Amino acid sequence: MNPSSPAFPRLLDAGESGLVVEFGSDIDAAVNERVIALDRALARHPVAGICETVPTYRSLLVLFDPLVIARAALAAHVLACESALEQAPTGAEAGTLWRVPVLYGGAHGVDLEAVAQQHGLSPEALIALHSGALYRVYMIGFAPGFAYLGGLPEAIHTSRRTDPRPKTPERSISIGGRQAAISPPIEVPSGWHLLGQTPVRSYDPARAQPFLFAAGDRIRFAPIDAPTYRDMLAAAEAGEIVASRESAPGGGPDV
Repeated sequence: MNPSSPAFPRLLDAGESGLVVEFGSDIDAAVNERVIALDRALARHPVAGICETVPTYRSLLVLFDPLVIARAALAAHVLACESALEQAPTGAEAGTLWRVPVLYGGAHGVDLEAVAQQHGLSPEALIALHSGALYRVYMIGFAPGFAYLGGLPEAIHTSRRTDPRPKTPERSISIGGRQAAISPPIEVPSGWHLLGQTPVRSYDPARAQPFLFAAGDRIRFAPIDAPTYRDMLAAAEAGEIVASRESAPGGGPDV
């Protein structure tokens, strides 16, 4: 997908108070980078009537008050911001690079051994592949703080389960298709494969910023043992952010 295709950006209505700015039709880092860039541009150049923006894989939802700003005026502002981005020097603003601890396998990752066997790998090799990759947060959605990640190594792309579970453990680290995910500290239904759990609270309504991760951030997973998991879980429940920030790699689309 070429993010500068003449067909994009495309403006679509989402009811009477939503405008969708669509940049492509595929999961693509360059497309997602344009989504995030526009989201940040609108934050830098606010206009009365915009209530909220929601970045997704390939589009930005702009929620607005039609009694304050007309759809046409909003569309003009959005397209002006996008045009300015196209004329600006290239180079994306890098998000935060997080190191997220994970306790893999056993009761914490009940699908790890089956996924490893499916790909002809040992559990240790699967863990090495999963934790050795650099992931991109494409979007937050589905459940509060649920992070959709790109960058899963092709060697462990795994079709989703044919029998989705109505409930999966909180804080699960999972994979489905060519994506990976970090679940919030709540139980959610899922058809993805559970590889482990993290002590990290990706969502905490008591924090000034309830969502820990944001679209455009990068993630590296770090295997930990059970005693470390218990200690970090206790610290996280006490309000500590147990994911560590690291020096980010160069900006721009990568995964």
